[in-house]
Amino acid sequence: MQAAPVRATAARATAVRATAIPSFTTALRAVESLLMSGGQRTARRNAWTSVLEDRRRAKDRIEAERVLGQSVAGRP
Repeated sequence: MQAAPVRATAARATAVRATAIPSFTTALRAVESLLMSGGQRTARRNAWTSVLEDRRRAKDRIEAERVLGQSVAGRP
């Protein structure tokens, strides 16, 4: 007795299940690209980059103040 041949639809269903699910970020960017024009998208990314850079500078400033405070407190 021979095994029944695999139907094409079953093979496709298996391939679809094996496909990776996109991350939330990827899905959000896809929706963003559909809803906004390129200029708005670029402006939003530039704004977010600026926010992250401001946060980094604030952390650096706080760290520098802490180090200076410790060096001054250590002097007789």
